[in-house]
Amino acid sequence: MDFLGIIPARYASTRFPGKPLALLGQKPMIQWVYEGASSLFDHLLVATDDRRIFEAVRAFGGKVVMTSEAHKSGTERCAEAVRIHEKESGLLFSHVVNIQGDEPLIQSGQIQTLMDCILVPDTPIATLIKPITAVEELENPNVVKVVVDLSFRALYFSRASIPRVRDKSPDLKSGIPEYYAHIGLYAFRREVLEEVVKLPPSPLEQAESLEQLRWMEHGFRIRAAVTSLPSLGVDTPEDLEKIRLENRF
Repeated sequence: MDFLGIIPARYASTRFPGKPLALLGQKPMIQWVYEGASSLFDHLLVATDDRRIFEAVRAFGGKVVMTSEAHKSGTERCAEAVRIHEKESGLLFSHVVNIQGDEPLIQSGQIQTLMDCILVPDTPIATLIKPITAVEELENPNVVKVVVDLSFRALYFSRASIPRVRDKSPDLKSGIPEYYAHIGLYAFRREVLEEVVKLPPSPLEQAESLEQLRWMEHGFRIRAAVTSLPSLGVDTPEDLEKIRLENRF
């Protein structure tokens, strides 16, 4: 199987403008992500719409392509980047891995788990989930929760604390039911990526502001793999400062 790894990165984040270039130690955050993923891919690139990010990636020796400013999601940016890279390289890829550019502590083991998951038969899209162990995380709307079936195919994603246990407070210690948080890494079969970026917005997606619900509403199944490795995304400057303090950057 031929995998292409893509890290979508834009400068104009609403809550944290310029965050791909924010420094952790002596490196910009996008470099930490790139280096964390590089051991698993013969072909890995950053997809951006900003010249500053483009030049920063080139400066540390990474592969980068410029994409349109019109994209509304990292998935759309990935799809364009695949087309650009396939045209430039003359190669064709069977699978595409969308690696979040705001996960500076990403570990290769997480990505390998995702790549193994997409290779399970009849899996068009794969993603990662992790057990929730703190009530604060369960109640935080910025932490996306997911309910899966017995084969670990996603049933629903939500910013609400799901599943709800009737007439009880959540008991995270018992593991019944299990609560999972979504880690926003995706792997797609190449042809499926092209299909999902052509889909129109859907009601549940607009209600929750979660693009994966669009794919599910249009009939695409998402298989989830469980990881116990820690994950910490950066949405705000405060998140970045927390990583600096806890990891002694």
